Amino acid sequence: MSSRTPSGRPAARHGWAQALATVLGAMAAMGAVAALGLWAAGATDLPGGSFPQVVAATVVTAVGGTVELSGDAGELAGAEGGLTVVPLSVTLTGALVVGRCFLRPLRHRAVAGAPELAGWAARIAALWLLAVLGLALAARHTYELSLGDGPLGDLGELFGIRPVVGFSTDVPPTVLIGLLWLAGVLLVALMVSRGAPLPAGLLRFQTSVRPAAHAMVLLLLAAVAIGLVVALVVAATRGHPAETFAVILLGLPNVVWPALTIGFGATWDGRVEGPFGLPMPHVLDEVLRTPDVSALNLGTLTEHDGGKWWWLLVVTAVLLLATAFLMAARSPAGVRAWRHAVHMAVALALTVLMICLMARISARFGLSVLGIGDLGEGFSGRVLLRPRLWSTLGLALLWGLVTGFAGALSARGVRRRGRTGH
Repeated sequence: MSSRTPSGRPAARHGWAQALATVLGAMAAMGAVAALGLWAAGATDLPGGSFPQVVAATVVTAVGGTVELSGDAGELAGAEGGLTVVPLSVTLTGALVVGRCFLRPLRHRAVAGAPELAGWAARIAALWLLAVLGLALAARHTYELSLGDGPLGDLGELFGIRPVVGFSTDVPPTVLIGLLWLAGVLLVALMVSRGAPLPAGLLRFQTSVRPAAHAMVLLLLAAVAIGLVVALVVAATRGHPAETFAVILLGLPNVVWPALTIGFGATWDGRVEGPFGLPMPHVLDEVLRTPDVSALNLGTLTEHDGGKWWWLLVVTAVLLLATAFLMAARSPAGVRAWRHAVHMAVALALTVLMICLMARISARFGLSVLGIGDLGEGFSGRVLLRPRLWSTLGLALLWGLVTGFAGALSARGVRRRGRTGH
């Protein structure tokens, strides 16, 4: 399938071969990032040669799939577990590759028909479905736990207890959510790109939607870039480079995007117990390692580690003001300041909603023998991190209105489309 651009050049093809290249490129990039991150985290030492299965499970969770933990310790013992976490560094890698490859054949086009766009997206979706299905079937493994050489090990040997834990995917919801993830990425790619064509019936929306969408994507990427610089400095000056690179390659957005919301006043509730920990700076782990659920916000961080955490507020304010200015500068000149403020508020609230849904963490594992509770920190643990959703969204709307209005006023002197007399 091909057409011609306004300059007379043939447009790039976007058939099955190009769709296959898009899917394989995204899966390869996500697999490489996941494998390097897991290698830095020491996952190559997992027993039973399970490293490829763990990589597959990481990629599955990166596109919204469900990985279930299971345990079997025989009739005299019990095991339970659950895991909800998205490795957002892997997710971001896949989204960037898919979005870039989806838009590339559509360059230098003014308008594209809805059937053409739907056909191009459907080809990618069909092959994406097969790829996610294959990964979901491959992402499963079981491990046998050792109870050690002490009394617990003797008890296990006496009663023939051999605890077994494993992970697998719930295939139908994994495939469905993977397709919804892809649809979201393709939709965002169309909204963000200034040069991507739209069906004629949707052209009237591009002046209001595209500047805001583009600004929000740049806000998220800028936060990741700042976090990357900070992480590299920490790795170079404070040691533990392997742990730091594992966080960078697996969960850097899991750190910086919630930090962005904390910077404008949001609160996240969390708790850490047992051998597990959060993919975050050590001070955050300390704040949340309490007997009960604790609040994580600027106040609690400042109380625990001095006043230096208030820089989050300054950085967040600067980023939001810069985002609002960019959005206004890319919009037509005739849009009023109050309308910019509304666009910024809605776009920021939707972006923060995405962060709240994707950056939450929940992990639980426990083992008991003869009905005697969890067997110490070596055999049980819990990690929890969740936002206070409605207050966070309310703060995002408020910050969006204020910075959107300020950004519109500061962009009045910038030459924009639709302005005359210059």
